[in-house]
Amino acid sequence: MGEGKGLTLVHLLVVVLSLVAFGFAVAAERRRSTGHVFEDTVTNSSYCVYNSDVATGYGVGAFLFLLSSQSLLMGVTRCMCFGRPLIPGSDRAWSIIYFMSSWLTFLVAQTCLIAGAKTNAYHTRYREAIYAQNLSCAALRKGVFIAGAVFVVATMILNIYYYVYFSKATSGEAAKKANRASSAIGMTGYA
Repeated sequence: MGEGKGLTLVHLLVVVLSLVAFGFAVAAERRRSTGHVFEDTVTNSSYCVYNSDVATGYGVGAFLFLLSSQSLLMGVTRCMCFGRPLIPGSDRAWSIIYFMSSWLTFLVAQTCLIAGAKTNAYHTRYREAIYAQNLSCAALRKGVFIAGAVFVVATMILNIYYYVYFSKATSGEAAKKANRASSAIGMTGYA
């Protein structure tokens, strides 16, 4: 497989996995669990009744797809630390900047998604309260999954730029330029 085809395939897989994670995060936000207080007149007690808990599954799905995308890219680039060294220059500097930025946004996105899924799964079980006033049911705040979705997109964009600059910094053309520059320096005649 040519280098250009490999680059395109990796880009495509990273984008597809990230967009699926984004879709799951948006779906999780739309299907957050909400509860309402149900008062049982027979036992004089109140408890929370929740609607479907599908948002937790969507949140975990988004978490796993984003993790797959990041793992794929880090596996291909060998996490930038193992494998071929990066050629000094602006491409190397940009790949390091995008690498660190993508990890930062990845960690924020994963935190939002897993915290949202965990909080959404938590339901106030049963409250024995006779004539309770202002009883409320625990629920996930709006926007947690959307924040995760925004950071999923940011991670995707940064990963694409990271891979482009990483490929440039490890490509044969960059190595040839670096070798030409170093061989020209060695021919200065100084002993």
